[in-house]
Amino acid sequence: MEIKSLKKINDFLWELPPLGEMRVPGLIFASQKLVEEMDEKVREQVTNVACLPGIVHASIAMPDAHWGYGFPIGGVAAFDPEEGGIISAGGVGFDISCGVRTLTTGLTKDEIMPSLERLIAKIFQVVPAGVGSEGKIRLTPAQIDDVLAGGAKWALDKGYGLPEDLGYIEEGGYVTWADPKQVSDLAKKRQFREVGTLGSGNHYLEIQHVFEIYDAEAAEALGIKKDDILIAIHCGSRALGHQIGTDYLVTLAQASKKYNIPIRERELVCAPINSPEGKRYFGAVGAGINCALANRQVISHLTREAVYEIIPQAKLEMLFDVSHNTCKVEEHVVDGKKRRLYVHRKGSTRAFGPGRPEIPPGFRSIGQPVFIGGTMGTCSFILVGTEFGTEQAFGSACHGAGRSMSRKRATKTWRGDTVIKDLSAKGIIIRTRSYRGVAEEAPGAYKDVVEVVNAAHQAGLAKKVAMVKPLACVKG
Repeated sequence: MEIKSLKKINDFLWELPPLGEMRVPGLIFASQKLVEEMDEKVREQVTNVACLPGIVHASIAMPDAHWGYGFPIGGVAAFDPEEGGIISAGGVGFDISCGVRTLTTGLTKDEIMPSLERLIAKIFQVVPAGVGSEGKIRLTPAQIDDVLAGGAKWALDKGYGLPEDLGYIEEGGYVTWADPKQVSDLAKKRQFREVGTLGSGNHYLEIQHVFEIYDAEAAEALGIKKDDILIAIHCGSRALGHQIGTDYLVTLAQASKKYNIPIRERELVCAPINSPEGKRYFGAVGAGINCALANRQVISHLTREAVYEIIPQAKLEMLFDVSHNTCKVEEHVVDGKKRRLYVHRKGSTRAFGPGRPEIPPGFRSIGQPVFIGGTMGTCSFILVGTEFGTEQAFGSACHGAGRSMSRKRATKTWRGDTVIKDLSAKGIIIRTRSYRGVAEEAPGAYKDVVEVVNAAHQAGLAKKVAMVKPLACVKG
């Protein structure tokens, strides 16, 4: 991105001044290096989002921002329904409620290493992964509606997980405003056999060890210490979420014309929040969120069973579960006034600062946990939200390293089997059903996650607590 087109606020905050049709400024939280590495499409998309009706405060891009569908991936925007605010599929993403769940294990690195190969093999055996992967759960149309209404609570009621899990899941494990009736039969049909499956793309299940602690007080509150073993599960709503997005692009395109909404590119089709079309899409998004939360809950149960079979003394407990492709109703103070806003986070993690009632009581004094994943061969990070981030970015932070190369180009650059061998030489075990999938997600296809996380930390969006490194990974 051309740095001269931006106004520098500080070393980690850049502004696109509101010009022409822009209703609010654009804000990019990143280092100069990361901004310069962003393609010009990010600037264009931040600008386009800033022109949408009812947007408040700013059109925001995170340090990992890159070109997406409508919104940049790593984009955040909030809309006020009282000011004609809209809801857009481009601001949610197609993998609705894709997110990261992290489990503690009660194990240390030294304790797990003798069993690591057997353990990852067992997890790979019991957690279905890859394109078109199907699980053992078979659902009828009525049962899929129960999933879409109940989320992780549905899974718990079916015997998947522990009651205490729900207290450490965003929204308590399910959103109450989900409306399964707004989800097409085709979307539901695609999910009948996919609950409890990892899927493909950048999804993964990773065994990690805590490599470094940056904030001892926050780490203690989270219950983690150096050399602890954690398990991270990154996945979403699978085919159902994608089909919801596909279905509603048609509905929202029609609504954009019906309500004469000015959009600068067709990928930003949308509907007024309070319109029938807007309400239907929001209900469908809620169903997609619950689908993803149920999915991660079942995968957690399968993972527990696998770990306990190999290492009986382990104790897998929830650290937290948070999504990064959502639209949610939240209260935020804008221009000194508390407002009820529809916050779109596209490839952006909710990161509320201390004191917010949505945060589990045990974490309320330090802020909400934030998980920022790297790649198969790099580190990932645990952070907590800040007051500044809540005030300036609606309580949002980045969600990963961010791609620097398309999947197509990555497959032309790397061979999956070679990537696996290279990572094995570094002591990282990869299990996958697709060499192509590994090539698409090669570490070199992503930005430097350390640079991205340091930018989020320095910008004040979230505060670093710990760095974790991979030991073994089941790749989607």
